[in-house]
Amino acid sequence: MSKTHKEKIAKLLIAKYDLTKADVDQAIVYQRDKGIGLEKALVGKGFIQEEDLVSVLVKELEVPFINLERFRVDPFLQEIIPERFARQYEIIPISLLDYTLTIAVSDPFNFVLRDDLKSITGRDIEISLSVPSQIFKAIDGYYGIKTGVSVQEISQDIQEGALEIVSEAQEDEDIDVSVDESGTAPIIRMVNLVIKEALKQRASDIHIEPMEDCVRVRYRIDGILQTVLDIPKENQKAVIVRIKIMSQLDITANQVPQDGRFKLRLGNKEVDFRISILPTTFGQKVVMRVLDKANLSVGLAGLGISKKALEVLDDSIHKPFGMVMVTGPTGSGKSTTLYSIINELNSVDKNIITVEDPVEYLVEGLTQIQARPEIGLTFAEGLRAMLRQSPDIVMVGEIRDNETADIAIKASLTGQLVFSTLHTNDAAGALTRLIDMGVEPFLVASSLVMISAQRLCRKICPQCKEEIEIPKDVLEPLNYDFKPGTVFYAGKGCPLCRDTGYLGRMCVTEVLAIDDEIRNMLLKGKSSDDIKEYAQKEKGMATLWEDAMSKCLAGLTTLEDVIRITTCE
Repeated sequence: MSKTHKEKIAKLLIAKYDLTKADVDQAIVYQRDKGIGLEKALVGKGFIQEEDLVSVLVKELEVPFINLERFRVDPFLQEIIPERFARQYEIIPISLLDYTLTIAVSDPFNFVLRDDLKSITGRDIEISLSVPSQIFKAIDGYYGIKTGVSVQEISQDIQEGALEIVSEAQEDEDIDVSVDESGTAPIIRMVNLVIKEALKQRASDIHIEPMEDCVRVRYRIDGILQTVLDIPKENQKAVIVRIKIMSQLDITANQVPQDGRFKLRLGNKEVDFRISILPTTFGQKVVMRVLDKANLSVGLAGLGISKKALEVLDDSIHKPFGMVMVTGPTGSGKSTTLYSIINELNSVDKNIITVEDPVEYLVEGLTQIQARPEIGLTFAEGLRAMLRQSPDIVMVGEIRDNETADIAIKASLTGQLVFSTLHTNDAAGALTRLIDMGVEPFLVASSLVMISAQRLCRKICPQCKEEIEIPKDVLEPLNYDFKPGTVFYAGKGCPLCRDTGYLGRMCVTEVLAIDDEIRNMLLKGKSSDDIKEYAQKEKGMATLWEDAMSKCLAGLTTLEDVIRITTCE
């Protein structure tokens, strides 16, 4: 029965929209690849709009249509259909009348769905049709964060005790009204929900930004900021105070920047948060960096580093002494790479000490020092003190000046394995940067073992990944030898990736192993360009651009993201 309807509807669509045989053939190939009906394949290839398909389905199947953009769903129905089930089957509950549950669906031919729902809910099931994009948007708004609603409404989605603060300061309830309000259940639940939703969406940062008439909440997901919520202006102070209390910060200091941290336990999982508060024109802005230690457990192999680069990196970090550097701009994943390396080397027979500003991940088994320049505990002073503690491995968060560089390099020459970061555009640039900072070339040549420059590129969502065509006029300026038949991929967008086409990130690296020839070039005063050219031609080093392009051609990322993070050579 359903097959007959599908064939009839496909023929109607082909006739109604004057589709050619070539169009239909393309749709059939797409249909087989995706395992979907021809009518959905026609939408997927862009030959018809999803609204056109729904219009024909409504007419032919005599099923009612519902415009979800104008419909408000009863919150009670959340308890009947779980979010996981709604996303899996792309449905949204509409109403419950006696023993009949009405749902909006995008696929009226899924008869198994009715049986499953009937067994789960114990009710008869009636269906209405809606546009898929409206259903996805309704699910996000219904089960996820809702925008433009009050704190009381949004806080109903999470219980006060769902997130447990592992360490929290005592609340002073006599400061002002904001402090009193910050301890009320709606504010606590609302802050908890913002944090829980950020973890759910894999956000690396939470931005709470005061605007003129509201407080904007944005998540940084896969490196890109996305607006998720507007908090009413009247709750601004209470929210900020609540976060300060969680972070053990001074709730009376409103005109100076503050830094703090706290740890939350969600179920059996603990997540660290690093807090930065900055006074702005419309109030205090909060940025919470999410530091999930589970990211370190994936190991170096889980960071997306290419096989050859990983072999060089693995060989370098297991040397008994010397200096290993990771370079790149802010937000390129340097800290995560360093912590993954340290995590791999961490064992009871090694004394590992770090000095950082700030300490990002709290790792068991390490001695971690927080640099505090305001009291004289700089990187250089911390490093001097560390070397009197008989370390086997030393990690310096960042080399910022000549003094720190000089001490770190000399430490690597006296039996310690030293790891650190530097801000340079490529791997070879780190060599000349150290010399420019005043370190003697012979010290740089003698100490450095390996330099890895890196960036982070977004991975294509595997669920909505598809082939795309890129015009020749876009490819020609890239100065890359594309082979005939080169295939490019991109994500179309789906509920799993929240219609971004991307899911997760991976490292793009340029790994430079220091050999005798490079040491000689340094002593002769050769430029970083000369060293880079030698490493490419003689050592087979893949540059950032080449590594990013190889990931693009392997279907792991898009050409658009390659161009975003690197420059063609």
